[in-house]
Amino acid sequence: MPFGSLKISLRKSVLAAAAALGFYAVGPTPARADFRVCNATQNLVGVAIGYRARAGWISEGWWHIDASSCKTLIEGPLESRYYYLYAEDAARGGRWEGEIEMCVADKEFKIAGVNDCFARGFQRAGFQEHDTGEQENWMVQLTDGPTPDPTAANGAAAVTGTPNP
Repeated sequence: MPFGSLKISLRKSVLAAAAALGFYAVGPTPARADFRVCNATQNLVGVAIGYRARAGWISEGWWHIDASSCKTLIEGPLESRYYYLYAEDAARGGRWEGEIEMCVADKEFKIAGVNDCFARGFQRAGFQEHDTGEQENWMVQLTDGPTPDPTAANGAAAVTGTPNP
C-alpha cells in the first residue's frame, strides 16, 4: 500500500474511533437517583428537607431555588421511604408546609433531632410528608395556586411529588 493511502486509511480509522468515543461521551446517560425540588413559581424559594437517618431525625436547609428551576437536595438513591419538605416564597412570604414539626434556623443548617427546637436556639416549622413509596428517586414541584389544605398559612401553594422520570 502506498504511503499516501496508508496515511488516509490511518486518518479514517482515527476519525472513526474518535466519532465512536464521542458518541459514548454524549450518548444517553443512565438516570440518576435523587430527591429534587422544582420551583414552578416566578419567585425565589427557600427549601428545607427532613428525613430519618440511622442516627435519628435530621432537618437541613436552606436551598435557594430560583424561579422556574430545580435543585437536587439529596444525591443518589433514596434511603428512606418518607421525606419531609418545608419551603418559603422569598418575595411573597407564602409557605409550603405540613403537619410534621421539625427544627429550622435562619441561616444554612443541619440539625439533629426534632425536639426542644426553641431551647436549642432554633425555630419550629411544619414540614409536609412525602411518601416516596420506596422509589430510588423523587421530585416535588412547588406551584402557585390554591392550597389543598385550607388551614395552611396564607399564600401557601400546592405541592406535588412524583417519581423522577
